Amino acid sequence: MKKILVPIDFSDASVNALKVACQLALRFDAGLNLLHVNEMIPYVIPVTEYAVTSTAVDIEEYDKEVYHRIQKMRDHLLKEARYSKLHIEVAIEAGLMVPVVKKVAEEIFADLIVIGTLGASGWREVLVGSNTERVIRHAPCPVLVIPEGVRELTVERVLVPTTLKPDQLRVFKTAKAWQEFLGFDVEALYVGDPLNAGTHGNVELEKNRLTEEAGLRHVYLHLNTLDVKVEDAIQSYARQAEAGLIIMGTHQRHGLSHLLFGSLTENTANHAHVPILAVPVA
Repeated sequence: MKKILVPIDFSDASVNALKVACQLALRFDAGLNLLHVNEMIPYVIPVTEYAVTSTAVDIEEYDKEVYHRIQKMRDHLLKEARYSKLHIEVAIEAGLMVPVVKKVAEEIFADLIVIGTLGASGWREVLVGSNTERVIRHAPCPVLVIPEGVRELTVERVLVPTTLKPDQLRVFKTAKAWQEFLGFDVEALYVGDPLNAGTHGNVELEKNRLTEEAGLRHVYLHLNTLDVKVEDAIQSYARQAEAGLIIMGTHQRHGLSHLLFGSLTENTANHAHVPILAVPVA
């Protein structure tokens, strides 16, 4: 891992995400890119030259103020002894949050996006969803979601909900890369057979095949036997295992496919109380 992108809107959620990103940058010896997206849209009717100029000045002043704030965050981090040698770059981009984050991630070849979330619920979740969900859906790289209140990543055990299908190999390889630096055990939760028709032996064979190909170590298998929604089962097993992180694959469905089938990873990320690493597998 070489570059970590952190969207910053100066909320407590994004500040907490930045703190976790700093810890990961130290562990992985990676650089940090702090990004603020200016979503201001000038609703000024261009009747007079003065109106247009006024709008331009407002946006210019906003960018100056934001640049000052984000530079101050950078300087504050670099003054801390443990972060003094981090390579931190800052940028301000105009546009809408999700497409800008995707564009910047592609331009800098980001290996990871770290984003904070307050979650969404009720009609807001159904009609709009959170920026975090949409970043997961469109990101070109894994996305680490930091829930409200989490200020550091302490990981001894990781929960990996999985169907154990071939496309899960990327999830297992990502878990392996993180395991090398963080040294955790893996609790693999099989969620691919809601009717529990498969035998434990067959599932164990599939788990072994993936773990061996990925080089993942210390993996313990669980079958989902809870009579609840899969999302709720994931939350329950995470609590039972005292997992400090959940790693899940996402197919990044769009359009009608997303409306019909949704995304288990996005929903879990929106309600989880532990960090979730969403890994694109499409």
